[in-house]
Amino acid sequence: MDNSDKKVRIPLILTLTDYSLINKQIWAEWLLYSLVGFFTPFLLGGPQFLVGFIVNAMLVLGALNLRDYRLIPLIILPSIGVFSRGLLFGPFTLFLAYLLPFIWVGNLLLVIGIKNFVLHRKWNRVFALFFSAVIKAAWLFVAAFVLYSLDLIPEKFLTFMGPFQLLTALSGGLMAFMLHEVKKRVRVE
Repeated sequence: MDNSDKKVRIPLILTLTDYSLINKQIWAEWLLYSLVGFFTPFLLGGPQFLVGFIVNAMLVLGALNLRDYRLIPLIILPSIGVFSRGLLFGPFTLFLAYLLPFIWVGNLLLVIGIKNFVLHRKWNRVFALFFSAVIKAAWLFVAAFVLYSLDLIPEKFLTFMGPFQLLTALSGGLMAFMLHEVKKRVRVE
């Protein structure tokens, strides 16, 4: 068995980006998106819509510009920031711990959806965002419903993990597309 068989193979979809960046730009965007995603709950503390809006915008920007393992912090850090801050859900923060793995998968589904439908399949961006946001929100709602049915989380989370996720993913994604277009026009080659 040679060394090439031991390498981790990244799925092709996770390597797609909208356009090429130089190494410094890649790391600068990675750092910016990850820090904004993590620290938004600490700096704002609420309202939940604004925090979700910003986090989803960072996820969509990351999907368009980052690749492979660089997406991992962006996918997990925002929910860890929310959990650590504890103010967004107040006394319900402990229940968020049950949802963290599902939120990470939801964020990954949004990122993969944008990469697949926008960058690979070349769908209309708004339609691709809608479809990806529905997938994320449906996943989170089903996870919350199962946890609620098992009496692990309160009913309040059904709204937060369903319609609210859809709204923040759509609005944050639309803002990300606008920012991305501006960034493409002013970028330095």
